[in-house]
Amino acid sequence: MQSLIIYSTVDGQTLAICQRIEQHLLQAGRSVKLIEINQVTQTDIANCEQVIIGASIRYGKHRPELFKFIATHLAAIEQKPNSFFTVNVVARKPLKNTPETNPYMIKFLQLTLWKPKLLGVFAGKIDYPKYGFFDKFMIRLIMWITKGPTDTSGTFEFTDWDKVDAYAANIVKQLR
Repeated sequence: MQSLIIYSTVDGQTLAICQRIEQHLLQAGRSVKLIEINQVTQTDIANCEQVIIGASIRYGKHRPELFKFIATHLAAIEQKPNSFFTVNVVARKPLKNTPETNPYMIKFLQLTLWKPKLLGVFAGKIDYPKYGFFDKFMIRLIMWITKGPTDTSGTFEFTDWDKVDAYAANIVKQLR
């Protein structure tokens, strides 16, 4: 049996966090399948012992395929040890970086019937040089409003990797 890590990402930071979690599971002797949310099959879920889902925020919302996936596979996910984490730049702020205080986690839990057994919130990354004109403009505007970095020549990573490691350790503990 294996741990199934499912990700929904726009710019890749959620995937990077999933890969970090994957390394912890592998070091604990687990078999792991890491897969993008649109590629997951019913067989993938049936053949795993644990489900971990990570999803990013863009313009204040999780991607629609996240909610569709959960609605489709809810019963199967709930039968296994499971966890969910969200990645967003708002989580860079100390009062918005926990499942209880992060507005996107709160909204997610209100919009879905799933009640994950383990929750995580991680700050993401802003990579202005990677963005097209529209995204660069909009993200810069959002950062200006929220007093974040606005230098469009820069890349700003806010992810607390120690926090990711602690979350991964709790995922490993789910199976003991």
